[in-house]
Amino acid sequence: MGSEVEKKAVFDTESAKEVVKELRDSFVAGKTKTYEWRRTQLAAMLKMMDENEPQIVAALSDDLSKPELESSIYEIAMLKNSCKLALKEMKHWMMPEKAKTSMTTFPSSAEIVSDPLGVVLIISAWNYPFLLSLDPVVGAIAAGNAIVLKPSEISPATASLLAKLVKKYLDCSCIKVVEGAVPETTALLEQKWDKIMYTGNGRIARIVMAAAAKHLTPVVLELGGKCPVIVDSGINLQVATRRIIAGKWGCNNGQACISPDYIITTKDYAPELVDSFKCELERFYGKNPLESKDLSRIVNSNHFARLLKLLDEDTVSSKIVYGGERDETNLKIAPTILLDVPKDSLIMNEEIFGPLLPIITIDKVEGSFDLINSSGTKPLAAYLFTNNKKLKEKFVEKVSAGGLVVNDTTVHLAEPALPFGGVGDSGMGAYHGKFSFDTFSHKKAVLYRSFAGDAAVRYPPYTAGKLRLMRALLGGSIMGIIRALLGWSKP
Repeated sequence: MGSEVEKKAVFDTESAKEVVKELRDSFVAGKTKTYEWRRTQLAAMLKMMDENEPQIVAALSDDLSKPELESSIYEIAMLKNSCKLALKEMKHWMMPEKAKTSMTTFPSSAEIVSDPLGVVLIISAWNYPFLLSLDPVVGAIAAGNAIVLKPSEISPATASLLAKLVKKYLDCSCIKVVEGAVPETTALLEQKWDKIMYTGNGRIARIVMAAAAKHLTPVVLELGGKCPVIVDSGINLQVATRRIIAGKWGCNNGQACISPDYIITTKDYAPELVDSFKCELERFYGKNPLESKDLSRIVNSNHFARLLKLLDEDTVSSKIVYGGERDETNLKIAPTILLDVPKDSLIMNEEIFGPLLPIITIDKVEGSFDLINSSGTKPLAAYLFTNNKKLKEKFVEKVSAGGLVVNDTTVHLAEPALPFGGVGDSGMGAYHGKFSFDTFSHKKAVLYRSFAGDAAVRYPPYTAGKLRLMRALLGGSIMGIIRALLGWSKP
């Protein structure tokens, strides 16, 4: 009897088919398309956060030992802002956009209608398991879709809580959470979706994209990469150092896709920069950072071992100028600064995604752009600290990345007016604010014409005069049309 119950609980391909069918039935019935349904769901999500913030913070602590401030501000408050913005602007977003028409279809009018795509799959990441799960859901709801959310099994406490809260607060005939690991994700990927959004690493992204290709399903991939920080001289070094620390160790102890991955500075300026890091890191995390309650732990033993492999490579371990301590029992690694690690080392060729920060030195800061571009991959974010106007301009012109920030790190994530997404190996597609709404919408072209103004020129029999006039109409020039009507132009 127990095995029968266990069999029924397994989420397999048939289970996935049933889930998609139920959601598609709800979507086809028009349930998700109304403004009222969208508004109700977003309001319910806000209520869910207001009533359950302590439980959300506790789950994030269980999964990552994430400090309460990081959980409350970087996950819950940011998600609340997304909901509030969507509630405020959604009616405007849903309105058709007027489009200009040309002489070719005169007389006519046109508009662009935002259509919900249908049933979408959102596969989330473990490092910001609450925000990165529900922030895309906000956009998908605002756009009028039915949704399956697959949270990461690597953050099980948050995944379990999400399943309970979504079921309690949101419309489970249109929004569902599927927990599980590889078998459950595989079963979901075998289904036909109207869009898939995946947040994570490039290896899994290729699997997602291959599965989507079988059904011609469009994808949004939010990935990562080695996000560089260029540090020029002649700046407020204390402020710069603090902002790099906030973006590195203050963002889940470096376990964030937009965390600074390495620093480029000049040989002359590197000693000052290292001294500043030593001073500020000790000020923030104390003399024994492994005991600090303001640093997240490494998510699990596999990632801990991966980071130690990067750090303990023979040509790298000797380059540690600060930190390097580790506590395997509690999965903690202290903030670690390395100076001039070899460019062919593992730490310089893999995304670090942890509390290790190499500093690479060059002769002139202008050489940073070539160094970044020579890697062959485009980062999700790139940062520059300088007071030099020309250097800022060159940075924007020469560095291709998902996003750029001058004189800070990671804060572009909090600006809903900016698209957040990668380019090349760091991803495709973007979201946040209206970009989230657009990501989960189809921009449907609509042209309106009356029965008046029906021109014989488009119908057979075709003549030289008709050819002249059609060419002129498509060219869009009033004088050209007049010349064609008068027979002054060549057929």
